[in-house]
Amino acid sequence: MKLNVLFLITYLLSLSLYAQEKVLKVTDYGAKGDGETLNTAYFQKAIDACEKEGGGIVKVEKGVFRIGTIFLKDNVKLWVAEGAEIIGSENPMDYKSIAPFVDATGQPRGKCLIGAEKAKGIAIYGKGVIDGRGKNFLYENMKDILEQLGIAKEKRKPLIADRPFLIRLVGCEDIKLHQITLRQSSAWTLHFFQCKNAQVEDIKIYSHAHRNNDGIDIDSSTDISIKDSNIDAGDDAVCIKATSPLPTQNVDVDNCVLKSDWGAIKFGTESMGDFKDIHIRNCTINETLGGGIKILTVDGANIENVVIENIKMYGVDMPIFVRLGERLRTYRNAPQEEVGSIKNVLLKNIYAEVLPQEKTRVEVPSGILITGTDDHMIEDLQLEKIEIKIQSEGEKAQRENVVPTLEKKYPEYIPFGVLPAYGMYARNIKKISIKNLHFYQNGKDHRYPILFDNVVSNSSKNLKVNDEKVTIHFTDTDNEKDL
Repeated sequence: MKLNVLFLITYLLSLSLYAQEKVLKVTDYGAKGDGETLNTAYFQKAIDACEKEGGGIVKVEKGVFRIGTIFLKDNVKLWVAEGAEIIGSENPMDYKSIAPFVDATGQPRGKCLIGAEKAKGIAIYGKGVIDGRGKNFLYENMKDILEQLGIAKEKRKPLIADRPFLIRLVGCEDIKLHQITLRQSSAWTLHFFQCKNAQVEDIKIYSHAHRNNDGIDIDSSTDISIKDSNIDAGDDAVCIKATSPLPTQNVDVDNCVLKSDWGAIKFGTESMGDFKDIHIRNCTINETLGGGIKILTVDGANIENVVIENIKMYGVDMPIFVRLGERLRTYRNAPQEEVGSIKNVLLKNIYAEVLPQEKTRVEVPSGILITGTDDHMIEDLQLEKIEIKIQSEGEKAQRENVVPTLEKKYPEYIPFGVLPAYGMYARNIKKISIKNLHFYQNGKDHRYPILFDNVVSNSSKNLKVNDEKVTIHFTDTDNEKDL
């Protein structure tokens, strides 16, 4: 209750500060909210005028305003009022790029609908909507659009490939987003790259228009807070990444509702810089098809001082996946990093209900997969008060399944196939601490409940499956231990 009151006071203070600032309306600079006029130049003119006056508010009032790329400037706050909608142009020539790069899937990135580079004191807020209309960038749709625009065939491919993000902030400081609704990007929705001090509160994201529809990507950025938000994404909902050697650190995610067609909370896959001092808590994950919590370092990131706690998952495929790998991909011409590490990571008070077997992406699902490599082991991982309900029908012969190493491949749990354990398979770990780990198995699964392979040390307490005695099978020592 105290936190809610504090948030309300902070929010009201921010509104009062905004109320004292000069307000410039985009319609006063020529913009028309008719859904057809291309308003890019009018929006930018208002933003530039606002910056020239020392900052203030650029207001978008009721109407539908079509734009290409606009750039926020120092101390400019974009207010999208209730009843106002900003929509992205269908013409790819209307978009500009900042700090371009190639992502982990090999696609060019950098364009955006709303961007900022090295700007300070910026904000995007209001009860309006920003819609990227990402379906325009689907291959068949874009091919028709480019043909209508008279773009030569040999020039179409790069325009189709370089899909714009919805909001992209590069090297910015002191950023606020609140209340705004973000919809239907053609790629990532909200991207912070090498930013500092960003506050995201009470926003809504719905993005299922195209591939790679991430919700929020925190990329080589510091002091980032995401609270009280609802994210429904086609790809990762909240993604911690580092497409440069700079770290992502001091991140706080609190009280969010997440839904995804891929992963809900993910660290990686782009992971050159370190991930440190990250706290994710009090979140609910619904209907997520590609992993609930995914902690991945494969390009050199050292992951440490991470706490993920008080998480509830309903209808999730693979609730927990932890991967240390050796892919060592580089970005932006940076030198290759050494293999990274995972240490001092705590997963606590997590409840998960796994999707029914007929809906999971692996033929027979499991609850937890944790794996380092033969040469690089996970150093320190703590699991405390984890409860997973799973319904699966594994065969006894699948106990003998050989789990591939895949240390240099794209980090995803699906290529590992059907695991020899339905509860947890853990491999190549120096230290894992387990307290109160509960699996409730509703199907007739003849695989091991838990299987450790090359786990050097382990302390376990109060482990159970359906309140019955559990056997843990250690393949490296060929011993069995009853708990």
